[in-house]
Amino acid sequence: MRKVIFYILISWWLVACNSSVISPEMVDECPPIYPDYVGVTIPATIAPMNFSCLDGEYERVDVTVTGGKSGEVHVNDKIVLFPQDEWQSLLKENQGDSLMFTVCIKKEGKWKQYRPFPMYVSSYPIDYGVVYRKIAPGFEVYSKMGIYERDLSTFEERPLLENTMVPGMCLNCHAFNKTNPDHMSIHIRGQHGATLMQIEGECELLDTKADSILSACVYPYWHPSGKYIAYSVNNTRQSFHAVKDERVEVLDLASDVVVYHPETHELLLSPLLQKKEVFETFPVFSSDGRKLYFCSAEAKPIPEAYKEIRYNLCSIDFNPEHGTFGDRVDTLIHAAAMKKSISFPRPSYDGKYIMYTLSDYGNFSIWHKEADLWLLNLQDGTKRPIEEVNSEDTESFHNWSSNSRWFVFSSRRGDGLYTRLYLACIDEDGRVSKPFLLPQENPWEYYDRSIYSYNVPEFTNMPVELERRKVERGIVSDKRIQVKVRQ
Repeated sequence: MRKVIFYILISWWLVACNSSVISPEMVDECPPIYPDYVGVTIPATIAPMNFSCLDGEYERVDVTVTGGKSGEVHVNDKIVLFPQDEWQSLLKENQGDSLMFTVCIKKEGKWKQYRPFPMYVSSYPIDYGVVYRKIAPGFEVYSKMGIYERDLSTFEERPLLENTMVPGMCLNCHAFNKTNPDHMSIHIRGQHGATLMQIEGECELLDTKADSILSACVYPYWHPSGKYIAYSVNNTRQSFHAVKDERVEVLDLASDVVVYHPETHELLLSPLLQKKEVFETFPVFSSDGRKLYFCSAEAKPIPEAYKEIRYNLCSIDFNPEHGTFGDRVDTLIHAAAMKKSISFPRPSYDGKYIMYTLSDYGNFSIWHKEADLWLLNLQDGTKRPIEEVNSEDTESFHNWSSNSRWFVFSSRRGDGLYTRLYLACIDEDGRVSKPFLLPQENPWEYYDRSIYSYNVPEFTNMPVELERRKVERGIVSDKRIQVKVRQ
């Protein structure tokens, strides 16, 4: 028996010696890791920032993470997977400080130790989760897609709705009120089309198509009071480019902006937002609810002049007490004069900024390689590209956290094909941190194998409550509440 125990101990010792870092070669450069997490700023509740090493074939990787205040986590394995509990404790202990990562890689029996790199743990909290649509490639018919919720503190992802529930269903345009899922809108296209609206647990399926508007309501944005929700109505077409670097174009042949009042099931219209000679789209309310921002372009013939359609950022006053609009439209940014076009304006909830996407033309920038994120300062009117997060590929849809200290955005920077989600921090003075890719348990394997694009990310401050089977029955029943236009 003693001999058995002796041999077991010897075996453990040999394995330990084989995996221990012994006399490493010092390399004066950061380790080649995926994702690039070197120097990023993270919230103190984020899931473990696991990464993969891209140093070719290797036998083992050793990572020590040391807290600037206290604590340490050590991993020695083939892949870098930090234990959830130890990781969360380390972040909590070092909130407002930093972590230092020391990475060693063993190749051909020899260790190399790379230059340590920092990761900063922000004092700003982040919301519970992110809701997004994941969609597989497909243009002619609706491919596999769904609306999913991700807990940002773990790797847990759960479906809210998937188009496999009802054949031919397309899911898009989900929105919450200032990250609160108690006010939710989701648009459903297909044979059983509807707008799903849930307010404080009460769920309705709406028919938002009326005789005096162009289409059903899309591109939603809630009024901060929760009493209204703005939509655009669009006559949209899809076309395909014949040139190598341009794939798909989504065009509006016509578009207007409306506001819906859930309490009365009425659409509120303004003649200033219903002009045939103007395309209006992507409406959003200001943080105080007294302005409605939107994108506006001079209508031009399609498809002949589609590259000449450029959207400006405009606003109109809104009176939430009476549900009425102002008597003039103001232009905040005349992008067309710069031969540029604005899409996806998103005001920060603290009233300081509007983040928007700037591209060369059109309003559907998700396939525009030149599309970048910009920031308008509402206090002094200055605007700037967010160079800290922009890349050489597409930056597109984006949203703010409830405290306006974090934002999430979609980018094609990884491979030029699929949109992935990135998060970044912005402090009170407008300084923006280096963005980081949404963490996954095994990131290289996950993203390399995934055929899904992420889009329309929305923060949520608590889990979404949605009765999937009840919604499914409602969708296939074709029972809808018909909205009406306020006269």
